[in-house]
Amino acid sequence: MRVTTTQTSRRSLQYEEFYGFAQSPFTLAPDPRFLYPSPSHEEAIRLLLQTIRRREGVAVLSGDIGTGKTTVCRTVLEQLDMTLFTSLVLNPFLSAEELLREILLDFGVVSRAAVRSGRLTAASQHDLISTLHEFLASLLPIGASGVLIIDEAQHLSPEVLEGIRVLSNLETNQTKLLQIVLVGQLNLLQLLQRPEQRQLDQRISLRAVLSPLGRLDLEAYVMHRLAVAGEMGQVAFDSPALNLMQTASGGVPRLINLICDRALMLGAQSDARVITTEMINTSAASLGLQTARGAGRWWSRLPRLASFRWRP
Repeated sequence: MRVTTTQTSRRSLQYEEFYGFAQSPFTLAPDPRFLYPSPSHEEAIRLLLQTIRRREGVAVLSGDIGTGKTTVCRTVLEQLDMTLFTSLVLNPFLSAEELLREILLDFGVVSRAAVRSGRLTAASQHDLISTLHEFLASLLPIGASGVLIIDEAQHLSPEVLEGIRVLSNLETNQTKLLQIVLVGQLNLLQLLQRPEQRQLDQRISLRAVLSPLGRLDLEAYVMHRLAVAGEMGQVAFDSPALNLMQTASGGVPRLINLICDRALMLGAQSDARVITTEMINTSAASLGLQTARGAGRWWSRLPRLASFRWRP
């Protein structure tokens, strides 16, 4: 078969350009614009915002790997008003003193120059907590408070968890001074239920859990991300391909993103405007995911009565 110059030129394009997207629709970056509000994710955001605004103390957000916990956190931060000073800690392997310095830095109590110069190194944990307490107390007259979110919290050491318990005690007779959100995988809940963490566990006012997407939510999720990626995109995923994607991904958003990203690459390489089960099979196999390959072959021969197409 002869390959024309036009076909060769098209196949050299990135799929975003081929399909007319302004940006990649299936980026793994935790961009809140791409968050699809499934019932599980929408409820988690609602409960976290409510807990923070009511100053209820410690909250926990957990979920399996790739279910969108970090994106939910960034979405929550975007929806908080200006009276809340926020600290998002992405490194759970800090010591108790390093964590306190990071919080003070995020709140603007200390400068990055002071941290880099080592002037704060000599400060004890007690000194750092006292400084944080004084700052948070100074916010009360203006109706402000602090919010601390720690991602990947299942990796926190016992020493740091004890430090977080101490921070949860920063309060007046009427209100908490610091709202704490621990974010982690499902084993975070088991970690907090250990006997040595009983005091911290008793201070938790909310336990929200993110669930994988069901089949209908998966379809809506894919359509949502295609729409956010730009008004020029034109591509379809047929219904059997979506069924196969549900099997391969288990409804986990990160895996859906990876499968879709590779499937769109394959589609662009073959000048295809419809993503099929064969493309999903190939994409999933390249990721080491099982897809019931035999089922994919007979699905692809069924009449395509239920499919969706996204157009600008």
